Amino acid sequence: MEIGSLEHRDLFCQFFVDSHIEFDAEHVPWPRLEGDARTRLVGLPFWREAVLTESTTARIVKAAAEHEADPTMRAALAIQGDEEARHSALLRSLTTFYGIDVGELPPSRSTRHVAWDYLYAGYGECFDSFFAFGLIRVARESGYFSKDLVNIFEPVIQEEARHILFFVNWVAYHRIRRHWWRRPDYDLRRAAVTALQIVNRAKTARGFGKRDENFTMKGHQEVAADISTRRFLEICLEENERRFAPYDCRLLRPRFVPGVVRRVLSLLPVQRLSAASP
Repeated sequence: MEIGSLEHRDLFCQFFVDSHIEFDAEHVPWPRLEGDARTRLVGLPFWREAVLTESTTARIVKAAAEHEADPTMRAALAIQGDEEARHSALLRSLTTFYGIDVGELPPSRSTRHVAWDYLYAGYGECFDSFFAFGLIRVARESGYFSKDLVNIFEPVIQEEARHILFFVNWVAYHRIRRHWWRRPDYDLRRAAVTALQIVNRAKTARGFGKRDENFTMKGHQEVAADISTRRFLEICLEENERRFAPYDCRLLRPRFVPGVVRRVLSLLPVQRLSAASP
């Protein structure tokens, strides 16, 4: 299959439509949490940021669908917009049920730069979801969250994998379809968006950003205190492979974040088990 062909477009759009699942985000049977379990959940630092991010992303994707001239891609983008809005509704339902105060959210604003905003939101999901893949596995294995709570968020995390897979193929398709002399401009915009995402996360990793802005990158330290950074990154790579494995192998996979993480792992020291005392 040739990337950028109509066959490619039909494949990544049809995969997205076919893999959509229905569930009611506003009537979720949230488990009752008591004591430390509830304290851990309520005390997590990212709830306001998560609600705001999902609602903003939903608005951006819906605007992209409205501006998309191709009916095949418009239908897929409309589904993505509905899924992003559903994620926001799910988080609002959770915070209401458990009494988590997210404060007053800023009013929604119209999207003026649709293409740029969609690129920025898409690359942001590529970064955040990669670490979220590992984080939910660590939370499940460590018992930090109840199994019932993890099971509720499992389809949401898988939807994020679908969003990324659709996005990277959407980007590749649009790049190839442009005239060759317009591709450098498109590549510069992609590079600028990626650089902005890297800067935002580098600030947090160095301690200059707010703690809640990138919990997905450092949250393993709270969810499982005994897990090393190296092991957490290895888990993220394992989960990244697992999340995309069910989908057609002809679809492009995200490469940038996994590639950077593999490079980081090659530089991190390997932890060795100390010899047992005689």
